[in-house]
Amino acid sequence: MNDYILRTSHLTKKYRNDVALEDVNISIKKGEIYGFIGQNGAGKSTMLRIVTGLSFPSNGTIELFGNDHANMLTDAQKRIGAIIESPALFPNMTAYENLEVHRLQRGIPGKGCINKTLELVELNGTGKKKAKNFSLGMKQRLGLAIALLSDPEFLLLDEPTNGLDPMGIVELRELLKKLNREQGLTILISSHILSELHQLASRYGIIHKGRLLEEISAKELDEKCRQHLRIKVDQPTKGATVLESALSTSDYEVMPDGTIKLYSNLDNVRKVSMALTANNLVIEHLSQNGDSLESYFARVVGGEEHA
Repeated sequence: MNDYILRTSHLTKKYRNDVALEDVNISIKKGEIYGFIGQNGAGKSTMLRIVTGLSFPSNGTIELFGNDHANMLTDAQKRIGAIIESPALFPNMTAYENLEVHRLQRGIPGKGCINKTLELVELNGTGKKKAKNFSLGMKQRLGLAIALLSDPEFLLLDEPTNGLDPMGIVELRELLKKLNREQGLTILISSHILSELHQLASRYGIIHKGRLLEEISAKELDEKCRQHLRIKVDQPTKGATVLESALSTSDYEVMPDGTIKLYSNLDNVRKVSMALTANNLVIEHLSQNGDSLESYFARVVGGEEHA
């Protein structure tokens, strides 16, 4: 069984003299919530359009569900649900009628999927209310229902929280978590705001000016962003022992290079320093480190711009 839902190899997309994607190698495993993050115009929507078959690459290959042959790729794309840009809604129709039109257009057999999907996105109580009278959050959930109508295995969402109020963002986040947890749905979400994805994604890809700069797990990202005191002493093992006994803490890590990351006592650097020197340790470095999510993203992107 292939563990990868999506893999691309050296994917490139050019529009005349503009390069929208350049040599992008991305991989998404089954069951992941993949946060695809980049500024507006970074190439996120172009990538989603290629994955769904709405656009074609200039160079490189794409593999879906283990298939990369052109004919098999077309069949694999039928296993995808997507919202790219604004969801296409019929404003004078009810939620049920909107889904019925899409069901017929896509040849999905039986009407049972409509009520099931409306219940899933919590729009089953909207009755005869027309889509034009829906709140923005309700419209976004109706767009999600359209994407979920065919019971896809892979869901692609392009900037799904645009324009939503804080409550709408929370509701959408919890719904996506539920779909991932209970149905094993693999989800790719593009956004230009890292903080929106932080409570949702299990893995991230950072794209800038068409180039994929980094793929990183949520655990690795949290580790890099977690605030800590970075300590370098002449005897790392002894230093760790001193911190544990003198400060009554086990919230530290000794890195392979001997650097100690202390996650507690961030507001008491003096106490940490005194404990180490009192035990005849030479402090070679002591500083507070750790990024916010936004500053980490800015550092990765900024490093690329100044490379």
